[in-house]
Amino acid sequence: MSENERVQIRLKENGSIRIKGTVDIVDADGNVIESKSDFSLCRCGQSKEKPWCDGAHKACGFEAPEGINS
Repeated sequence: MSENERVQIRLKENGSIRIKGTVDIVDADGNVIESKSDFSLCRCGQSKEKPWCDGAHKACGFEAPEGINS
């Protein structure tokens, strides 16, 4: 993967973890079970499709700042 093809991860304010680019989803043994591009992961814990975001954060009132707090 070149520098221009790097995957981006964005923690959206009051929302999901947005992945931009293609990544391999692997199991505990390191086997690729799926390759996925441009998707969101649940950060609120309320998605019925975990680990994928289904927009449940909007209805449950999830609040979190954008980015990583230190």
